[in-house]
Amino acid sequence: MFFPTSEGVVLETPRDLVAQKKIMFELGAKYHVEQRYEALGGISVNVAAGLVKLGENVSCYTRIGDDEIGKWIVRELKKIGVNHSMDIIEKDCQSDLSTILIDMKSADRVIFSNQIANQKLVIETEKIGHHDWIFIGDLSGAWQQNIDTVLAFAKKHNMPIVFNPRQKTIHDDVKKIIETVSKCELFFANKDEAIEIISGCDKHVLHELLNEEEYLVKTLHQIGAKVVAITDGARGAWAYDGVAVLHVNALMQQAVDTTGAGDAFTSGFFAAHLKGKNLMTALKWGVANSSSSVTEYGGQKGLLTQVEIESMILKKKI
Repeated sequence: MFFPTSEGVVLETPRDLVAQKKIMFELGAKYHVEQRYEALGGISVNVAAGLVKLGENVSCYTRIGDDEIGKWIVRELKKIGVNHSMDIIEKDCQSDLSTILIDMKSADRVIFSNQIANQKLVIETEKIGHHDWIFIGDLSGAWQQNIDTVLAFAKKHNMPIVFNPRQKTIHDDVKKIIETVSKCELFFANKDEAIEIISGCDKHVLHELLNEEEYLVKTLHQIGAKVVAITDGARGAWAYDGVAVLHVNALMQQAVDTTGAGDAFTSGFFAAHLKGKNLMTALKWGVANSSSSVTEYGGQKGLLTQVEIESMILKKKI
């Protein structure tokens, strides 16, 4: 559920490296919202939708409540073409729901998420089936156990892992996140998440360099991820594969909502990688997809096809 408002006051807090901007409202006040929006969301399903739009065959493994929202989720998954055969319906349970506050002046957002059904998610490997890749996104509940199950299954079947952690899981157990990063083929994070992960490393961390993107991508690569990509909103994205650090500027569009922009970047970059494109092209695909995503509310309506991405890259000279 999206609630756009221009009533908040944005505060600059540069000394707080993991939260350099905050938004303030009067406690006890009431604010009128002209219009609200509803969309399917979450890192994994946003990335799945982006990959489907770019021609990939994708299944989603999640747990859904048996309420009206759960029925709506299944209908939406069918519409976007994501295989939902691995979805598990939890009886007498509410589906997950997020309320997203959009600052209309910056198009940035604050997300209040409520996981109920996915708190009960337990990965059963026999349901995963035969796939070429596994993407790990939103995890809640016994997520460390689920990650261990997925990593063991992937190792046994020689399936590469793509990982984009949630901020909450980083807060919960940064050591487990670091262990998972070490086993990734592709790793995605925004800059705040990258800083927090590296700050939790046991090895010597150069704190004076934590605000430097080159240091962040190289350190995450040293941890073990073969290809690392970091986004930082309007400042663009960086990637490293052990050869060179590359950067692509953001494509500035008239944004209404940045929710899912990172997921759109991930699906664009990931799809390019799957199609054998080089690192710079993957960065450009990610930025193009992300820049389109922010022109619509939610993480899926603005997603692009391959033809649209390639056209945007040429037209806008990304």
